[in-house]
Amino acid sequence: MTKAEIQFVRSLADKRTRDTERLFIAEGAKLVEEIIASGLTIRHLYTTRPDCTYHNAALIDAKSMERISQLKSATDVLAVVEQPHHKLDIKGLGAKLTLALDGVQNPGNLGTIIRLADWFGIEDVICSSECADLYNSKVVQATMGALLRVKVHYVDDLAALLRSAATNNTPIYGTLLDGNNIYDDKSLAERGIIVMGNEGRGLSDECRSALTHKLFIPPYPADAPTSESLNVAMATGIILAEFRRRA
Repeated sequence: MTKAEIQFVRSLADKRTRDTERLFIAEGAKLVEEIIASGLTIRHLYTTRPDCTYHNAALIDAKSMERISQLKSATDVLAVVEQPHHKLDIKGLGAKLTLALDGVQNPGNLGTIIRLADWFGIEDVICSSECADLYNSKVVQATMGALLRVKVHYVDDLAALLRSAATNNTPIYGTLLDGNNIYDDKSLAERGIIVMGNEGRGLSDECRSALTHKLFIPPYPADAPTSESLNVAMATGIILAEFRRRA
């Protein structure tokens, strides 16, 4: 593996380079196999396994793999993959259940939420510009391949999109401390947009004002001392499960 190749792969750790080149890094045999099966274009493929049967995989030594890996412990397969392009069908948002994320900045949380979306049949996840980057290595690994099936979109003004959807009679759901108990609320439907907020501040004022339905996940028992809040990925899983249970 040449020095120039190593420098190029390492440069993809930077979001600006990923955006310019429209590439991302995927590591691990299982994820790479899913990418191959998905039909995404793999620009470069590297492996330390002499018995590797991947088409056009370049055999490199373990030291080179450690230098190009973005993980704490390098795996034996790394792919440089072209980013897919997904167009957001704004008019179609009102016909199905969609997830929107308002400033979810932790890569692990974002990856887990995308994995949850995949599990619960959510086709589209809409992210505000403040969210973590989908192609951050920690996000990619945390999705466990779900990013190949869930379309993730970034928008500059999430609140404006929510307001526009609401004017077209699309329900906009969000969790707030003063919301209705999710297990009692009768408004949960098969369609609408569920908005999840930032890990620290929750929903922004702009997105909060766009909600048409306010929900609350109650602790148990209700009057017992408990944790201050739920992790955003945990809360997303609970909410999606309840929506699908009602479907």
